[in-house]
Amino acid sequence: MTKNVTLTRFIIEQQREFPGVSGTFTLLLNDIVKACKQISHMVNRGDLIGVLGSADSENIQGEVQKKLDIITNDIMVDSLIWTGHLSGMASEEVDDIIRIPDHYPRGKYLALFDPLDGSSNIDVNLTVGTIFSILRYNGTDEPQLKDFLQKGGEQVCAGFVLYGPSTMMILTTGHGVNGFTLDQDIGEFILTHPNMTIPSETSEFAINMSNQQFWEAPVKRYIDECVAGENGPRGKSFNMRWVASLVAEVFRILTRGGVFLYPYDLRDPAKPGRLRLMYEANPVAFIVEQAGGACSTGRERMLDVQPKGLHQRVPLILGSKSEVDRIIEYHQS
Repeated sequence: MTKNVTLTRFIIEQQREFPGVSGTFTLLLNDIVKACKQISHMVNRGDLIGVLGSADSENIQGEVQKKLDIITNDIMVDSLIWTGHLSGMASEEVDDIIRIPDHYPRGKYLALFDPLDGSSNIDVNLTVGTIFSILRYNGTDEPQLKDFLQKGGEQVCAGFVLYGPSTMMILTTGHGVNGFTLDQDIGEFILTHPNMTIPSETSEFAINMSNQQFWEAPVKRYIDECVAGENGPRGKSFNMRWVASLVAEVFRILTRGGVFLYPYDLRDPAKPGRLRLMYEANPVAFIVEQAGGACSTGRERMLDVQPKGLHQRVPLILGSKSEVDRIIEYHQS
């Protein structure tokens, strides 16, 4: 039975099983949970409190920010900066690392987050989310940029929260993947999806077909084979999905399999991908691998990529392992 297992209880019980997990880490996760509950409340109220629409600003990627991009970023920062559990933070919405003021204590972890993934969907009432990643920091001085540029395989924890018909948190600490649903009546996340595992076989793929003129040959080959259906080389029919919200795409794959592609395209060689390595690709790669799937740039395992900057972009291919392996093979041939 899992119906009475709250996220708080789950984290504490996991801590008992793994003595290396500190109480500070548990408190940090609880701080993130509280912030995401606040964000869920803001997203759910939407136009009732005037938080929808665009703001008069752009983020570091040159994207026009939504009002909720700014609000949710402030919620994350304000919830975590004073706790003493972090030595620093980084956000998709902020140019540089976010430093902990001297009048607050510092901890042994670094947090990176996309406070509102899929924010272009918010005005049309589709699923959005928060993605986060936690790294260790063993230094004694104030962390510098290089301290954040750790490979994805060094993550201590990764998770994302979906704000949709229900609010859900998907979490891994490197020991499998579990899903929790927010019970609005009691204000607690309850374990509803224990030990999530991605099905190895699939008949679904997710990609933005409007970009196909810019794809490289391996991706064109893979998609052409899927579209060819039963009469093609795969000998079976595939369905296409596209939500334009990474958290929604990954959750669907976690629950029923599939493959998601946001590949390298030839439109702008200076931008090798659309999604950010540190805030999006690494956290979901950690989750997907822990659920038995695979994640790659097409040329390299995502968790092995050495970051070069906070806002580095990468191609992203993830999902059922057999399909991701096939796409990697096409890139190598």
